[in-house]
Amino acid sequence: MNATDLALLPRRPIRDLPDELISQIAAGEVVERPASVVRELVDNALDADATFVTVRLLAGGVRLISVEDDGGGIPREELPVALRRHATSKIASLLDLESVGTMGFRGEALAAINSVSELTLLSRTEGQASAFSLAGQSGELKPAARSTGTTVEVKELFFSTPARRKFLKTDATELAHCIEAVRRHALARPDVGFAIWHEGKLVEQWRAATREQRLADVLGEELIAQSVAVDYRAGAIRITGRAGIPDAARSRADQQFSYVNGRYVRDKVVTHAARSAYEDVLHGHRQPVYALYLEIDPARVDVNVHPTKIEVRFRDSREVHQAVRHAVENALAVPRAAAAAAAAGDAGGPAAEEGGELLAAMPARPAPWDQPSMRFDAPLPGNRVADLGALWQRTERGTGPAAAGGGYGAVVSGTGLSAQEPGGALIASERSAPAYFQRGESAAPQDLPHGDWPLGRAIAQLQGIYILAENTQGLVIVDMHAAHERIVYERLKSQMDTAAITSQPLLIPATFAATPHEVATAEGHADTLQLLGLEITPFSPRTLAVRAVPTSLAMGDAVELARSVLAELSQHDASTVVQRAQNELLSTMACHGAVRANRKLTLDEMNALLRQMEQTERSDQCNHGRPTWRQMTIRELDSLFMRGR
Repeated sequence: MNATDLALLPRRPIRDLPDELISQIAAGEVVERPASVVRELVDNALDADATFVTVRLLAGGVRLISVEDDGGGIPREELPVALRRHATSKIASLLDLESVGTMGFRGEALAAINSVSELTLLSRTEGQASAFSLAGQSGELKPAARSTGTTVEVKELFFSTPARRKFLKTDATELAHCIEAVRRHALARPDVGFAIWHEGKLVEQWRAATREQRLADVLGEELIAQSVAVDYRAGAIRITGRAGIPDAARSRADQQFSYVNGRYVRDKVVTHAARSAYEDVLHGHRQPVYALYLEIDPARVDVNVHPTKIEVRFRDSREVHQAVRHAVENALAVPRAAAAAAAAGDAGGPAAEEGGELLAAMPARPAPWDQPSMRFDAPLPGNRVADLGALWQRTERGTGPAAAGGGYGAVVSGTGLSAQEPGGALIASERSAPAYFQRGESAAPQDLPHGDWPLGRAIAQLQGIYILAENTQGLVIVDMHAAHERIVYERLKSQMDTAAITSQPLLIPATFAATPHEVATAEGHADTLQLLGLEITPFSPRTLAVRAVPTSLAMGDAVELARSVLAELSQHDASTVVQRAQNELLSTMACHGAVRANRKLTLDEMNALLRQMEQTERSDQCNHGRPTWRQMTIRELDSLFMRGR
């Protein structure tokens, strides 16, 4: 039927829809596939204080979905009410709706499921003589046998809407979605046991455990081994969980779990914040792995945004974004070499013992900071330093963190950077740039005996690219340029709190056709653009002109740069965009300032680099997300030569 035919039809009067049709429409919002039913029924089981939930499926959930719990149950007189639309025990007033603390609250799930399936509700409360069974289609209520708790059986899903049943996938695919729905609940509630049966066979089972153990049981032991703990508090917001290390990143975002007050959500604010925390350490378009648990006052988050309750809206999204980003950043910032060494030491075994013996047998060398010859022939270009004139300041005794620790600092010279002794005397030549080695105020790894250095002691340099070091576990291989690049980069970031990015005017402004939204963004964020070293002004009502760009990016595509920055400003918090742009420029500077490949280093210089890596944040990856070091244990080396076989 085309538009002309529709125009010829007589006008239909406005009237109320039948209840059956209303239920079908509501079911279309709530029940998308068998996994949707599983999610809603498990929500109800958890709200009933269940300690164990059993899910039984046939044909991937199409023929049967049975969710059984040992919760408080439903009284006999309330069973018929439970199947009515918008009937719930979770909320009773608008005040309750504004601070929802339960998984379910809309009162739509059971009614929607009942309208597209053959539903049976079986329940018994504590102290009730027997259980009672309610047939959803007929309304027949009769006594039945079961212990305290509730069982909901859903048979022949979408039997009344055959067209929708045709859109379902294969049984294996639908089963996978059902298992995923239960996994999400299992990660949120480690105190509850879960079991999944399919076609009479046990598919998955998770006993009640601690959160760490549940994460390992559901996501695998590798997640714990390749992740760091997250525990961060910002005001009334607390974030806990695990964040995967960059090496554990995947090509797909299928191992990203975020929870708000125990509810699994897919929220753009949380997702973007977590992804932005990995910007400096993730290579390419790889996706991070994480399980983050956000605890916030229920009154500060609206869960009544979508019928499936998988989307939320925060009262202060910027506050949440900052908290999540800082939580993950702080967890990833700690160098992992010390933790890896400690874990290997705790494990003990022949590898640790042999490595310790080999290292102990080596003659001890003077600590690198006792040597006045640490310098790299890798000067920073003069114009790079001049671009951020306020960035580099002389670090003498009595000023700055380096002086507080009594270590090495750096000064700006006309041709590069120069190292200085604790007393302030310059020791580098005009063509030399130091490795920026400083002693921290806290107990740093270099204060430990040489046998306890996480990255070990340098023993050789390979092809002018890699540093070979020996620690208690075996052999450590370090990409010296990548490692030093990260050290320089982190030092630059820490010193750029007040410095602005300088810009270079374009001789001929670059103009481009802009959308009204881009024009409005350029006008509304003029101050932010100036802070980024960009000058973008309206040339006409539909054209923007780029008149200045950051000096370090003067050779790039000005129009593409402007479009990308405007897109970021329109979608995300302005301060985040500024920080990302600054980091990009500093990353370029650090790459040019780091020690180059084929540069021959002395053992003292190599050791100094290793010690600095052990105390520099995010030193496990370079600025582009590539690893800076790798460990080969004695056991792995033995296997290469088939020793012990």
